[in-house]
Amino acid sequence: MQISVVMPAFNEEIGISTGLRALTGSPDHGPDLQIVVAANGCTDRTAEVARSFGVQVVEIATASKTAALNAADQLVTGDVRVYLDADVPAGAAVVRRLAEAVARPGVEAAVPRPAVDASESTWPVRAFYAINSRLPVFRGRLFGRGVIAVSSAARARFDRFPAITADDMFLDAVVAPDEKAELDVPVRVIAPRTTGDLIRRVARARDGNAEFNRYLRANPEVVATPAEANQTSWLRDVVLRRPWLVPAAVVYVAVVLLAERKRRSASWDVRSGWGRTAEPVRVPAPRSPADDIEKVTP
Repeated sequence: MQISVVMPAFNEEIGISTGLRALTGSPDHGPDLQIVVAANGCTDRTAEVARSFGVQVVEIATASKTAALNAADQLVTGDVRVYLDADVPAGAAVVRRLAEAVARPGVEAAVPRPAVDASESTWPVRAFYAINSRLPVFRGRLFGRGVIAVSSAARARFDRFPAITADDMFLDAVVAPDEKAELDVPVRVIAPRTTGDLIRRVARARDGNAEFNRYLRANPEVVATPAEANQTSWLRDVVLRRPWLVPAAVVYVAVVLLAERKRRSASWDVRSGWGRTAEPVRVPAPRSPADDIEKVTP
């Protein structure tokens, strides 16, 4: 089975080495594992660093994640495609586990188990994720992991990724619920360090959610998994069942409200294909794997 890893990267000169080292420096890396890095709109040495690992690199001028995905998709040949964010250190063993799951009859997409590492974050950030990581909207879905494996059959359901920010929500929408597998394989991604970073990240995620909902209204034919928007899930499904989380819930609601105000403000100018702010790059320390959930459904 040929496995193709597609890694879009925008100004990831510092962080991309961790992910590529996890892929290429493992005994599980072999000739059947194709890795394509799509450096898009980069003003740093992302492409040069990626090439130093001996992987295939495609460069495009536009800073757009979906444009990067589409460019890399033209080059890959695998039976399974694994879309992997450059800042998610999923090793070759994890990639193979996901590919093996997708190869099973009836499974068209697979993701790892979501978790969050906020060990180096301030207490408001940890409080936010105490609620966010327990939201049931993430169960059995493809978004919020940073890595998704899809079969060639699932990928054939659409020609190109649409020009939207939430590419993972798009993949989730085109794959039916009974075609998805969630493995008990954690992949660690660092949470924001400060409350300001968190608010920007949540604002970016909410912007992507709103954009995706507009896309679905205009293109209802792509939906295999119905949307499950629930404005009170944080209260009904999380806090009422765990009353000791009430203080964390206060922080959660405050962060969501501040993020919503930020994205609706006149100064909110994050409108590129990456929607990236000036949040500082953080290189993961060698800890046990975990995964950071970035989508927000308050």
